Amino acid sequence: MKFVSFKSLAGAALAVGLMAQGVVAQDLQFFRIGTGGTAGTYYPIGGLIANAISNPPGSRACADGGSCGVPGLIATAVASNGSVGNVNSINGGTLEAGFSQSDVAFWAQTGTGIWEGQPPVEKLRLIATLYPESIHLVATKASGITSVADLKGKRVSLDEPGSGTLVDAKIILGAFGLTEADITPEYLKPDQASDRMRDGAMDAFFFVGGYPAGAIAELSSQHEVVMVPITGPEVDALRAEYKFFANDVVPAGTYKGQDAEVPTLSVGAQLVTSADLSEELVYGITKAMFNETTQKLFANGHSKGKFITLENAVQGAGIPFHPGAEKFYREVGAIK
Repeated sequence: MKFVSFKSLAGAALAVGLMAQGVVAQDLQFFRIGTGGTAGTYYPIGGLIANAISNPPGSRACADGGSCGVPGLIATAVASNGSVGNVNSINGGTLEAGFSQSDVAFWAQTGTGIWEGQPPVEKLRLIATLYPESIHLVATKASGITSVADLKGKRVSLDEPGSGTLVDAKIILGAFGLTEADITPEYLKPDQASDRMRDGAMDAFFFVGGYPAGAIAELSSQHEVVMVPITGPEVDALRAEYKFFANDVVPAGTYKGQDAEVPTLSVGAQLVTSADLSEELVYGITKAMFNETTQKLFANGHSKGKFITLENAVQGAGIPFHPGAEKFYREVGAIK
């Protein structure tokens, strides 16, 4: 199904208006960004980025308080089914860019993980890592679980078959010398796992997403749970092998009963594109995203916007940068 957002329609209407004013079609370039469902985080962040990188003909100059985007570019945020759908649409040429979790992007580009058995999307390239999506390992206090190694012999939900969380969980277990045979595995969504935990039928579960996660916040308000740290030399070795993981911390007080910060891992919410896009265009888009005016727009526009920084942009890459993005990051010293 093809999704058309309000922003898409607005962009089309703008184009018609500009051409009616004598602006030729060749002056315009359209850039579709696949996001996620309209109720999620990807869609509003995509809208912020689309506004930031757009610069239709006739716009005021950036220095005069106008657009700081790419001259002639009209970007639109398009609602979609999320990471996998966006990658497929980029590969098929129906989107110029899109949002993806860094692990999904890695598996797609390499033909591994959830992409195993499918042709790899070899031309998938990274523009920027936007913000972290933290890996939560939640356990009942009564279980006595204080580390990943303690999961041995326990009842643990790894999330649904086909999910990125399941693959991430299996990688983390493996880093600590465990397999699914060493635990009593279940394959449930986080809300279902929370219900099982309340009933005393689940010891721990994995979840990947931004904090505070609603299902975990609700559970911790009703039941004594612990956030299990994912850290240690095992994790250092894991990160050396799987570049899409980044170190992360769940701040103290995020969940009831969590008095100290908890070290963990995260995968990045990333803006990805195709190697087929021109170096000049992607350079301009990347530069527009990280100028001072745009950074203020991001920080004020959404709670996750403050994480879209130059420092975070190059973390947990996993897949190659687009040459245009890499050129910008090298110019500003973000990568060597």
